[in-house]
Amino acid sequence: MEAALQKRLTASEYLVMERLAETKREFLDGEVFSMAGGTHNHSQVASNCLGSLWSALRGHPCRPLNSDMRLKIEGTGLYAYPDLQVVCGAAQFEDDRLDTLLNPTVIMEFLSPSTAGWDRGQKFWHYRHLESLQQYVLISAEQSLVEVFTRQPNSGWLLDTFEDPSGAVELASVGCKISLADLYLGVEFPPGRLR
Repeated sequence: MEAALQKRLTASEYLVMERLAETKREFLDGEVFSMAGGTHNHSQVASNCLGSLWSALRGHPCRPLNSDMRLKIEGTGLYAYPDLQVVCGAAQFEDDRLDTLLNPTVIMEFLSPSTAGWDRGQKFWHYRHLESLQQYVLISAEQSLVEVFTRQPNSGWLLDTFEDPSGAVELASVGCKISLADLYLGVEFPPGRLR
């Protein structure tokens, strides 16, 4: 994450500016960070995942939301745009603008070489402060690999890894599965990466 502005802002100043902006920026500790665009694979995997989730959750009390939905982690002050979120039951928002979610059940990030360290490390640390969050999913756009972190009763997180192209990722917190074949449909991996 690279700081885009030098002046430190309050969260209120950030929201005013962000609601008028043409591009998305994340916010933490008074700093605003521009977000880079994604690759074709990143976009394809994200679209496939959203379509699969929408189909699997149709008529269910949980709903997938794309990367346009801003998220606030009240415990740490981070405002972010996860690649995909699933909210169950009544969505809670920061204010009556309904553009900043507070209670996702699942958060998904689609990894790229430039964001993988942040998504696995500090960003996940922030996300773990969300009481509503039950599963955090990291999906590679470079190879057939999905990592699912599931909250445990002791407040720890259990990691399940899915690599078999004929297998499926189970999202127990929202009661659905996504096949890796559907997730990676139309994705061409770089040479040397197995599907």
